[in-house]
Amino acid sequence: MAKYTDADCRLCRREGAKLFLKGERCLSKKCAMERRPSIPGQHPNTRRKPSEYQNQLREKQKVKRAYGLLEKQFHEYYVEAERMRGKTGENMLSLLERRLDNVVYRMGLASSRAAARQLVNHGHITVNGKRVTIPSYSVKVNDVVAVKENKTQKAPFKAVKETRVVIPKWLEFSPEKLTGKVVNLPAREDIDLNIEEHLIIELYSK
Repeated sequence: MAKYTDADCRLCRREGAKLFLKGERCLSKKCAMERRPSIPGQHPNTRRKPSEYQNQLREKQKVKRAYGLLEKQFHEYYVEAERMRGKTGENMLSLLERRLDNVVYRMGLASSRAAARQLVNHGHITVNGKRVTIPSYSVKVNDVVAVKENKTQKAPFKAVKETRVVIPKWLEFSPEKLTGKVVNLPAREDIDLNIEEHLIIELYSK
């Protein structure tokens, strides 16, 4: 399977936005967007006014990279969202938020979505008491997401108990028990990334 192996910070610089790919580093002065926000390989004064297509493409790339997906995976979410009732753009973002790796990240069990994906792949996470190793697993309302019992004493999870993060209102989380619950489906206002989803829909609708 194809995998991006270059520096994550280059992706943020290319999209001109913080994608929070490096966890705590993204919140510090070491963040590449703080130190050198220009596009990699280009002088910042040579950029021309972007075309409509460029704006649409960049928005799609930004969201795809923020969630750590390949093009085929990302397009499948668009196709699924288009079949659902309601606004396609909001449906697509809701589907992305419901990915298990994203839920683990949102609960504060990992500092980035990439780290959360690794936790899921390595079998550290359960859904409704059953181990799930598929990062793209889509959670549903009333699903209980937790750290596997025999993994709770590992150092990274002990640190979680002492850390307080802002949990989206569609989730509940108990740091002491390392257990969370999906209380609602994520709504558009619950997504904190600066996303103009209509540009992505326009791009895919051509």
